Amino acid sequence: MSALRSARLLGSAVVVLLLVGCNPFSGARSMMDEYVERVGRVLDAKPEFSEIPAAKIIPRRRNRVLPMPDLELGMLDFLSLYGCELQYVVGEKNSVMGKVMQPLNRLRYEVRFIRAAGECLKTVDNEELQDVLRKAIVSKRESLPIAIWNATWGVEEVETLFTLAKGEYPVDVQDPLTDLARDARQLNKSVAVLLEQNLEVDLGFWGKVHQRWQAEYRAGQLINSAWLVTARLGDATRLIRQRLDNRPLCLNGKSNNQSDIVQGMFFSIYIGKIQPYLADLRRARTDFIEPLSELAVMQSEVMPPGFQEWSRSTLALGGRESVWANLDNAVKTHTKAWQALLEQCGLRPGA
Repeated sequence: MSALRSARLLGSAVVVLLLVGCNPFSGARSMMDEYVERVGRVLDAKPEFSEIPAAKIIPRRRNRVLPMPDLELGMLDFLSLYGCELQYVVGEKNSVMGKVMQPLNRLRYEVRFIRAAGECLKTVDNEELQDVLRKAIVSKRESLPIAIWNATWGVEEVETLFTLAKGEYPVDVQDPLTDLARDARQLNKSVAVLLEQNLEVDLGFWGKVHQRWQAEYRAGQLINSAWLVTARLGDATRLIRQRLDNRPLCLNGKSNNQSDIVQGMFFSIYIGKIQPYLADLRRARTDFIEPLSELAVMQSEVMPPGFQEWSRSTLALGGRESVWANLDNAVKTHTKAWQALLEQCGLRPGA
């Protein structure tokens, strides 16, 4: 009896899994394809699926990391002879580990150097040393934006965050981008202060931000979804326009059986399924992509050319190349097409 019961339970579980697997609205790609299919079906039109534009891959690290100017060896040797804290800071940089610093540790070193050199300048009487210290501080402050860039966009972890290999942003996402969004806003505040040459900044949380980037891939998923939705909304818009340009859905503004079916699909699928996903994408863009866009814009003066090209497509919120501007345009155009179609039957929402 127990064996029979176990077999029934197993069979029920398999059926549930099959039903979930067959649900076209469980994933972004299948949902958008299904939507185009249904628009074509209720309008008696054959759907055609356009090619989804290929999202640009974030430039390789060797093309993102900027060369960091260093003080002349003679100057470093000279500074390392004196007994203030700067002696120990310089000594750490000249060590074996100091020569292979990761970007964040290099930024920490640059900040420590400027601070220590400023404190040392207050205590020494030697004019030659004072002159060397002033020149070193000026040089380090001038190159600080490069160290900041390398510790944000030059780190390896950002490649995982923007990988395109993890598909699209989930439908009915259960783990909103709260932590990533908070990290981005906090990081922006820190970078803005540093770029103003204010060194009283806590860099301790930067490492945790990088760790989260290494464990997440939401930015890449959002980019994939933006291109996918843009393409499929365009496909559905073309189907609606074909109907508008040919046989009207309704005559004299009177609804009929087909218009009732069209309206039902509009509310159940477009309003019930597609629009909530569009809202999720908009929210994720506002909470997460926009702060990342601001992070890049703040550092535009040192941004490498290859990164500029990628940023115009991926991070920029406006412009012809921007995936986000293209998505906004696709949503707006699609909404107007639906309004024009339903208005033929006196069914325009809000009318």
